[in-house]
Amino acid sequence: MPNVTLISHTPDPEKVVAAAAKLCYSHSDVTEISENLTEESTAKFVKMLSSFGHESPIEHVSFTFGIEGVSRALLAQITRHRIASYSVQSQRYVTMDDFPFVTPPEIENIPEAKALFEEAMAADRNYYDRLSKLLKAHHKKENLSLGLDEKAADKAAEKKANEDARFVLPNACETKMVVTMNARSLLNFFKVRCCSRAQWEIREVAEKMYSLVYAVAPNLFAAAGPSCVSGACTEGKMTCGKAAEVRKKYESLRKGE
Repeated sequence: MPNVTLISHTPDPEKVVAAAAKLCYSHSDVTEISENLTEESTAKFVKMLSSFGHESPIEHVSFTFGIEGVSRALLAQITRHRIASYSVQSQRYVTMDDFPFVTPPEIENIPEAKALFEEAMAADRNYYDRLSKLLKAHHKKENLSLGLDEKAADKAAEKKANEDARFVLPNACETKMVVTMNARSLLNFFKVRCCSRAQWEIREVAEKMYSLVYAVAPNLFAAAGPSCVSGACTEGKMTCGKAAEVRKKYESLRKGE
């Protein structure tokens, strides 16, 4: 199961957004605008911004997440969201022997499929281990011939072995990452990845991220989520047809249920 934590975020994110937006329409300076913003006026202004789609001011606030217990398949999807920053556990510097893996729920629920899947993971671990040892022994011998001492030769050989042995690792292999997105990027991310048509793993991660940021900035993310939460479904013929159910789900998420 994915573990998502909110590591940090812009302090007073809604006030920052309101101040940035108000500056566009005011003769006052930034300090004066900020000082005059109350909690009530900030909430009112952020909601108003959302109502007429003025989104550029929300780029001034960002949120940083720790995401663990997810697959490399998820990594391939989440990094398609380009207006973000990613730091991901390296498979070159971290040896992946006996690697943990993510089992899809549909496979978990079918005994025969689960057994076959675990057999495949065991085989991948075995191939990775054998390949790593062969490559490391080869590279260490080379390093020693170049004059490196035992410890340095061993360390350099391990890194070089990992570099190529990782090619047998599966998409199921677990990874972890730190991800930073600004609020505007998050709104887009939630619209796409919270949709019931999104792949199950990234949808679960997106929903956890949503719950975390909503708790910090409820007015900023009041209408966040798949398109059907605040309007009509945009999936056309591919719609799941469960808009009412999805809206009810997001009401529960906003209540922290």
